[in-house]
Amino acid sequence: MKLYHTPISPNSRRVWIALLEKNLDFELVEIHLDGDHLQPEFVAINPFHRIPVLVDDDFTVVESMAILDYLETKYPEPTMLPKDPKDLAVVRMVELVTVNELLPGLNPLSSEKMGWGTPQPQEIAKAKEKVDTVLKFFEGLLDDRPFFASNSVTFAECVAGTVVPLLSWVDVPLDGYPKIQAWCDRLLARPSWQQTQFTEADLAAFVSRRQKFLAHSEAS
Repeated sequence: MKLYHTPISPNSRRVWIALLEKNLDFELVEIHLDGDHLQPEFVAINPFHRIPVLVDDDFTVVESMAILDYLETKYPEPTMLPKDPKDLAVVRMVELVTVNELLPGLNPLSSEKMGWGTPQPQEIAKAKEKVDTVLKFFEGLLDDRPFFASNSVTFAECVAGTVVPLLSWVDVPLDGYPKIQAWCDRLLARPSWQQTQFTEADLAAFVSRRQKFLAHSEAS
């Protein structure tokens, strides 16, 4: 099994963590988004030029959420989706709110750090309001169990847990969300999170390569 990925991508990292949490054997293939994703060999695997991609024997899965569902169905132990209807709904809500609300809302806050330009003050204020709405929602979903609707790690952790613990990087503190902060602390103590965590140097290298690639593309 091979995972084509980019280390700083939360889309890639959620799958990487799921593979580790499920104790599966796999090979990591790093794809740099400064041209690797446009090479014929990769386009033959994913014509949409995006990561992650999972290749399991002769079967290829694109889109991270589809990959997670594939892994859960083919490799059901340890389970990462609750069977109880309400618990399953909580996990799915966390997944989808992260993808559809939190990540898009973070764009103005991360754009400068990622080398995409400096947002306007009103864009930053609106983004922080959206993030605050998401965090309040997540805080309300956590109960006395250590993870979202579960006593063990689920896909809610794989998806939200690769974004929320990094909010301090974009100057969004978690001081007002004690349950979320404690949840983050539990995740960051896990080997799967520590093994997949990127560094400031990784981020700087990504930004440099990406900016050079975009500049070359615009000049061409």
